[in-house]
Amino acid sequence: MKKKYQIKNILFLHSSSDLYGASKILLNILEILKQEGYSIFVCLPENGPLIEPLYKLGVNVKIFELGILRRKYFSVLGIINRLIFVTIAIVKLAILIKTRKIDVVYSNTTAVIAGVIAAKISFKPHFYHVHEIITKPKLLITFLRALLFRFSDKIIVVSNEVKKCWLGKYNFMDKLIVIYNGIDVKSFVAYAKTDIRKTLNINEDIFLIGMIARVHYWKGQKYFVEIASHILHNYKNCRFVMVGDAFPGYEYLYNEIAELIKELKIEKYFYNLGYRDDISAILKALDIFVLPSILPDPLPTTVLEAMAASKPVIATNHGGAIEMIEDNITGILIPFNDPFKAFKKIEPLLKDKKIVVDMGLKGKERVESIFSREKFNKNILNLFANN
Repeated sequence: MKKKYQIKNILFLHSSSDLYGASKILLNILEILKQEGYSIFVCLPENGPLIEPLYKLGVNVKIFELGILRRKYFSVLGIINRLIFVTIAIVKLAILIKTRKIDVVYSNTTAVIAGVIAAKISFKPHFYHVHEIITKPKLLITFLRALLFRFSDKIIVVSNEVKKCWLGKYNFMDKLIVIYNGIDVKSFVAYAKTDIRKTLNINEDIFLIGMIARVHYWKGQKYFVEIASHILHNYKNCRFVMVGDAFPGYEYLYNEIAELIKELKIEKYFYNLGYRDDISAILKALDIFVLPSILPDPLPTTVLEAMAASKPVIATNHGGAIEMIEDNITGILIPFNDPFKAFKKIEPLLKDKKIVVDMGLKGKERVESIFSREKFNKNILNLFANN
């Protein structure tokens, strides 16, 4: 029989201080728990846009190096670097767990590995919230599986596709809990203050197609440009918007994307807006939202935001998108490696705006039914109540 434990003080660890998908979900969780009277402490590895909303929530925040796993450390020297900083982080976290009388350690994303070890040596339960689908290298996956299944008490995964990825051939079903991300539909239904079309001088009769995602090789910005080229070859009455800054170490992709746009001679049709915090305004201006990830995306929050804003979503047919989108009903699933076929699947929407409107409305209904903030809140509270 499992030992029961009371939860009052919770230590959250997160891998970044940005305001993208996993960070937004973290904010949602913290808001729910604060309302229920839990004491929250958050450790982050750096300063960033996430800090301000945390302070507004009245959350205790500490910033120090957590030894976050990044692809750039996949070398001998990189591994030594991580071992040193993870060890230091474990010691600091163990001290924090003791002094703050922490009842549960909650690591948000698998990139944070110090928390599970600190919790283990402090004899405290550990929750892992897994937002990633990782397929290689195998050594890393084996290591992370050990942290998840051997040392964690509860593992929250954001989709069934994520569950399949991490479960593999192992039988740890009792620890795995699927909790879909939830979204406050009202915040994307309300009228946005900024008129993006007016700002960019884009008329209402222009078909505006947008992508919102952090710039990374697997997120598919280049693929988006290639699809756009095929669209523009046949439909000149279209414009394209990209929103998002680069993951650390991937800033060079900005130049590569710009070079590709120039090479395809479609510069005058593209707007690269970089990081924006007015996502509801961006979505309001769009006709179609596209997320063309070339690798499986676990459960992209921007897809939910676009659906909440009544926009049809075009996404590649792998990862969490296949659970989020009803193909040809609320959006369209496209191949992740063939821009021409992707264009042909999108083309019916470019011919008939009635389809666009109808898909968008059905997408909003689906979010309200399956991915609502209310459902998410209930599932998260149950997670902490049932111990």
